[in-house]
Amino acid sequence: MAGMKRKPDHEIPIVDENDLLKLTCLGAGNEVGRSSLLLEYKGKSILLDAGIHPAHAGLASLPFFDEIDPSDVDVLLVSHFHLDHAGSVPYFMERTSFKGRVFMTHPTKAIYKWMLSDYIRVSNIGAEDQIYNEDDLTNSFHRIEAVDYHQQVEVEGIKFTSYNAGHVLGAAMFLIEIAGVKVLYTGDYSREEDRHLMIAEKPEGVQIDVLVTESTYGVQSHEPRLAKELRFTTLVRDIVTRGGRCLIPVFALGRAQELLLILDEYWESHPELDNIPIYYASSLAKKCMAVYQTYIYMMNARIRKQFAISNPFIFKHISNLKNVEQFEDSGPCVMMASPGMLQNGLSRELFERWAPDKRNGLVVAGYCVEGTPARAAMNEPSEIQAMDGRTLPLRMSVDYISFSAHVDFTQNSQFITEVNAPHVVLVHGEANAMLRLKLALQQKFADTEENAKVYTPRNCETLSLHFRGEKMAKTIGSLAAKYPTENQALSGILVAKDFQLNVMSPDDLNEFGGGLLTTVVTQRQSVPFRAAFSLLRWHLHMMFGDLHETDLSEGSETIETKGKVIRVLDTVDIKQMDEKPNQITLEWVGNAMNDMVADSVLAVILSIESSPASVKATHSPHHHSHDHATETEGEDLNMAHDELDSLQELEFQTVKLFLEKQFGDVGVDEKAKTVAVNLDGMEATVDCTDYSVKCDHDVLHNRITSVLQKVRRTINPINTLHGISA
Repeated sequence: MAGMKRKPDHEIPIVDENDLLKLTCLGAGNEVGRSSLLLEYKGKSILLDAGIHPAHAGLASLPFFDEIDPSDVDVLLVSHFHLDHAGSVPYFMERTSFKGRVFMTHPTKAIYKWMLSDYIRVSNIGAEDQIYNEDDLTNSFHRIEAVDYHQQVEVEGIKFTSYNAGHVLGAAMFLIEIAGVKVLYTGDYSREEDRHLMIAEKPEGVQIDVLVTESTYGVQSHEPRLAKELRFTTLVRDIVTRGGRCLIPVFALGRAQELLLILDEYWESHPELDNIPIYYASSLAKKCMAVYQTYIYMMNARIRKQFAISNPFIFKHISNLKNVEQFEDSGPCVMMASPGMLQNGLSRELFERWAPDKRNGLVVAGYCVEGTPARAAMNEPSEIQAMDGRTLPLRMSVDYISFSAHVDFTQNSQFITEVNAPHVVLVHGEANAMLRLKLALQQKFADTEENAKVYTPRNCETLSLHFRGEKMAKTIGSLAAKYPTENQALSGILVAKDFQLNVMSPDDLNEFGGGLLTTVVTQRQSVPFRAAFSLLRWHLHMMFGDLHETDLSEGSETIETKGKVIRVLDTVDIKQMDEKPNQITLEWVGNAMNDMVADSVLAVILSIESSPASVKATHSPHHHSHDHATETEGEDLNMAHDELDSLQELEFQTVKLFLEKQFGDVGVDEKAKTVAVNLDGMEATVDCTDYSVKCDHDVLHNRITSVLQKVRRTINPINTLHGISA
């Protein structure tokens, strides 16, 4: 089973590219908007979120997808339905080469399609600038797979589990594991329980290696929830009681539901406000409220308890406004309208209409990205620019109250401490806020025993983290039935699957190897051969020693063809069929050792016709017809014996030469094929036919024996390797 052993980077001088975990921000690197993070490790590639930038339009709003090859991405995980995290999902799925799988939680998928359909409808750009259309959205929707919190999903070696992140209904953190390395991606998360959502949870019992967390609010701290609610309701009351119209720009879903719960409860407890209407201007309101009512069980205990009595999302004092044509703009009112940053749509239209009247008021209740009209309005300029190019005076009051469901510094730093990951990567924050948070975290870690490193990668900048693990394999099946003893040899098949290594018996492959089966691959090679088969037999005997020879049809009832078979080293069969006398076929079971023997046999076969005896036999006038087989067989054998004598003489001369080089002048008996060695009065006789040594002195005997072994390895390497006497 794969195990990881963490080692400090400075102890690893050589880094294997395969051991680098790479994180590349394609968006939300030193900025807020178009969140998209590419995670790569061990050949696997995961994209975390695919949003759009609310301050830009068209292609400029997309993450930097052109920096990657989308076809390499295995999985896309979407943390929640907000546009800055999910807005470019249809583009990535339908207009790039991406062919992987896409996952999000059930509520996110339920709301995703409506949110993006509304985005397409209200985008104030021409059709040629739209990054996708309704068809792209519909097609992408059917490919998305929904998951539950705490459900572990495995995709070709990638494991991930989603956890409740608070923030909005269905928002998820993702715990990703590849080859034992665990990465937690928080997405947008909240650690403060509000009127309808639970706080984000921390995965328990898991050692996180890399934490990727948002840094939206940097080192800022939120005011207490009750004080914030009181300030909000007081501010809204002041605006409407002075005869003004209160505009609250919100995302269609998310904080809007929280503010609706607060206002409905406040109007219920203040009957004097009954005549002042509250409008929720969203075409998605009714559809998405059905989703909220469906997933009550994913909300906090307060909502679940209230739901048992009556539906908390059926409001008494709030009216749904489907379009501006239904709205009679007369007298004070409260208007919640999307989008939340006044980029376009109804909230922008009403902002321009109401801006010149000082009785009216704008209440910005969530985080606003740099470059958006809402962020500009918070600076209270004297004038604003309308969508049609006109300049309008800004006399209405502008107030900011953060109901944003993002963690502040206190909550974020506490969560980072609890997770206790050695690597912390900050995303989703403007450069200054992110830098302040990094410095604050480093100071905090310096004051404790923690040794975490904090990173703030920019867009298109790849952060590489090194993780080196010691690979371990576990025995399973019959091999694990008995505990092994020390130094015991273990024989089995090593099966690697999804970065886990198992050793098992071949008999257990089908059960424990994922359905793997053992098989034998028989290799076959046919080569032309015009010389006599007996000559081949003689050459093979000289090279490999004893041979096993049978008839081709022996032991078989199905083979009708006649012929001969020679088996070499009980490994390679050399066959010659009577019907194909000028061809021989080699057969063997493929493996590394057998392939080497087959190569040696083939080399012998190819060299035969270049030998003197073979040339004579091949060009003999009797070697042209199979009708004269007996005649040619005898003649070839005579020639083979002539060559044998020649080869034996060559072998004798070679042995004599080796001994002369080692011991100086030697005595030679050509007829007996012996060599006499005399060294410092010690005498020895070497029989060059069987490499035997006669000597009364052990020292000289051993020296000559060692030389003869070298001679034999030089002359006959294959036989020597297999311990066969020539």
